Amino acid sequence: MNHRQIARDNYQTYIWFRSAAEQGDAYAQFNLGLMYKKGDSIAVDHERAFAWIRQAAMQGLAFAQNHLGAMYYHGRGVTQSDADAVFWFRRAATQGDASAQQNLGQMYRKGRGVPQSDELALAWFYRASEQGVASAQSLLGEAYANALGVKRNDAMALAWFRKAALQGDPAAQLNLGLLYRRGQGVAQSDVQALAWFRQAAAQGVAAAQRQVGVAYA
Repeated sequence: MNHRQIARDNYQTYIWFRSAAEQGDAYAQFNLGLMYKKGDSIAVDHERAFAWIRQAAMQGLAFAQNHLGAMYYHGRGVTQSDADAVFWFRRAATQGDASAQQNLGQMYRKGRGVPQSDELALAWFYRASEQGVASAQSLLGEAYANALGVKRNDAMALAWFRKAALQGDPAAQLNLGLLYRRGQGVAQSDVQALAWFRQAAAQGVAAAQRQVGVAYA
């Protein structure tokens, strides 16, 4: 299939999504919004992306609500608003959307749009982690490692970093390597530390690349 055929097929996708979206189909509204957001076979238009994603979110589509929260957070297609970002992240998070749960946790951790609370951040990270979100598991590991909203617990930090690292999360791989190097929550092992540093380094993590360099110095 050549590029012209792909472009023609993508435009047909746009036509069908638009037809369904104009009839009120929430999934089509969301996907049409994504096409405007990404410029997929049509010109990038963040304002139209926001408008269509908002329509889907208003119909209760959780992943559209999470996307809408992100658009408010970044001020993309709409005036930036932490309060509105929190509103939509919460709508999606309470429906069980794991990405929104992590995003809401980050808002509490940073104190953006809500009073800062490491305890509430931890609670939302935990919900996302239980759904297998690697980046949330890594954040949960950081909370246990640094006593953020919970008593410091190196064994729990190790467990959550390992879960995330095994899914390929680079921050967790770096932190797991650091725990092995220091012998925190686990028997000290330079071999294991280097193995995890190398995995994170391969994903471009500068701090991990530095650790690998030090190991070979």
